[in-house]
Amino acid sequence: MARVTDVRYVGYAVPDLAAEHEFYTKNWKLKEVSPIGEAAEGMIYLATEGHDELYVVRLRQSDVRQVDVVSLAADSRADVDALHDQVVASGCQILFAPRDLDTFGGGYGFRFFNPDGIEMEISADVTRGTARMLEPLEGIPEKISHVVFHSPQHKILTQWFVDTLGFRLTDWIGDFMSLIRCNTAHHRIAFLPGPACLNHVAFDMPNLNEMMRGLKRMRRADNDTVWGPGRHTAGDNTFAYFVTPAGFVVEYTSELEEVPDDDSWEPRTFAPAPEIMDQWGIGQGGPQTMPKPSPDAGLFIAAGV
Repeated sequence: MARVTDVRYVGYAVPDLAAEHEFYTKNWKLKEVSPIGEAAEGMIYLATEGHDELYVVRLRQSDVRQVDVVSLAADSRADVDALHDQVVASGCQILFAPRDLDTFGGGYGFRFFNPDGIEMEISADVTRGTARMLEPLEGIPEKISHVVFHSPQHKILTQWFVDTLGFRLTDWIGDFMSLIRCNTAHHRIAFLPGPACLNHVAFDMPNLNEMMRGLKRMRRADNDTVWGPGRHTAGDNTFAYFVTPAGFVVEYTSELEEVPDDDSWEPRTFAPAPEIMDQWGIGQGGPQTMPKPSPDAGLFIAAGV
């Protein structure tokens, strides 16, 4: 079957575009790559310095705070067509069939609502951006890492991503958190119980030292962690979670486990325990200090952009 191969970007609608823009550029250290005129019309595109994905965050001015779209990558136009057919066969609502995209970066793709009503895009042949080698001690994100969702049907949705989009199950934490992959990264998507919404978007830091340098910068800018720093057990990755001005959670992570992207991997189930969520147990906060989930305002409503 055709498979998704990576996470491309997350598009947000935010009431205070200027505040969100400042957070991501001044503190989070993404670079703005917006086409001329787009920012003036309330659309901002932001990329990481260390990867050639054209952009990883898209911000849109709106009176309503919501997730506009989560964009995933496929390897080819043929894979996009096949994935479209797989999504149609699963019974999901298609917003538009595969076509040449008129969004920034172009490419070829389609959009649909996943079973929870979150708008998603799958695309290929998107224009690549520019990347550079990050210098030691910069403490800035290298690339987007993974996206975690809440779902009122998290087990069903996990299986839907496996059966329809070609993800593979990597691990479970108890029966409440699934971690799935579409390449050799331990997870690119994960699901938790709760109302249909985003939990957080994570960004890869080059290593633990660079993550801690970034954490220092964030704290000096009065953007302290809501949880962390720490190290998860499932995935063995380090973490530090922050909240943007619009109330979305973002994560610095590093050293995420690599696993075989084939059927040789046997999914594990970790018994829930404090040391499973955080091996170190020294960071401030915990899952209970993260923002409480609520249904996304954009469920089953096409963003139109």
